[in-house]
Amino acid sequence: MGLWTLLEGCLLLANALAILNEDRFLAPRGWSLAEYPGGRRNSFKGQIIGLIYATQYLRVPLIVLNTITIIVKLVSG
Repeated sequence: MGLWTLLEGCLLLANALAILNEDRFLAPRGWSLAEYPGGRRNSFKGQIIGLIYATQYLRVPLIVLNTITIIVKLVSG
């Protein structure tokens, strides 16, 4: 397993977190950011929720990284 494979795996994980819908998926399971006020965000669940919202916030750089990955895969074979 090389570095490129590891980076692709991280990109796939970021894509998976970015497409989670708050209203349909997160809120019914209690994973909404509104349920965690500032003091409780230090828990593990609060940190994961923050990570999910950070990846959703950074969708445009994620699209750019996906495009670069596709181009590199097309060129390198």
